[in-house]
Amino acid sequence: MPHGLSRRSFLQGSAVSGIGVGMVAQTSTADAAASRTGGAPVVGPASVPITLTVNGVARALQVEPRTTLAEALRGPLDLTGTKIACNRGACSACTVWLDGVTVCSCMMLAIEVGARKVTTIEGLARGDTLHAVQAAFIEHDAMQCGFCTPGMAMSCAALLEHTAHPSADDVMAAISGHFCRCGTYPHVVAATLAAAARPKA
Repeated sequence: MPHGLSRRSFLQGSAVSGIGVGMVAQTSTADAAASRTGGAPVVGPASVPITLTVNGVARALQVEPRTTLAEALRGPLDLTGTKIACNRGACSACTVWLDGVTVCSCMMLAIEVGARKVTTIEGLARGDTLHAVQAAFIEHDAMQCGFCTPGMAMSCAALLEHTAHPSADDVMAAISGHFCRCGTYPHVVAATLAAAARPKA
């Protein structure tokens, strides 16, 4: 190579330059993160105490900051009705309500919930009395393997909270993000319409 530059010295020099660039990039990223938080304290990686209001009850627990809401519900809170399937927000099996709005609990960190109220499939029933959607799912055989059923029921119940007399199209829109491997969609639509037609308690 010209000017006394060997292949070995070139590669060694590139490696050193790469380390320097990497350190600058990491420093810039850290500075950017600090500016975004406005100087707020960074939590983790150790477990931190949080309180979640789930199904009307305040529950204190310790979670690592990386713990998703779905993991917190199924793990320390032992509310296993919420299912984790895809774990990336693509199938909606883990759907719960957050202040009455449906969310994929696998896509939200438990520490992000704050004071908002969480409702799970266990919280739809009132004691031994099933929610109208839960009862209609049973009557209309709106489940097969049952893995997607809790999330489906949560979305259908949320629809009825906001739309007293939904159409079939409304129901299909409400469950459009749910992936049912067994193909029970027609039964889910029929069950939700039947639940909507029931006299309100």
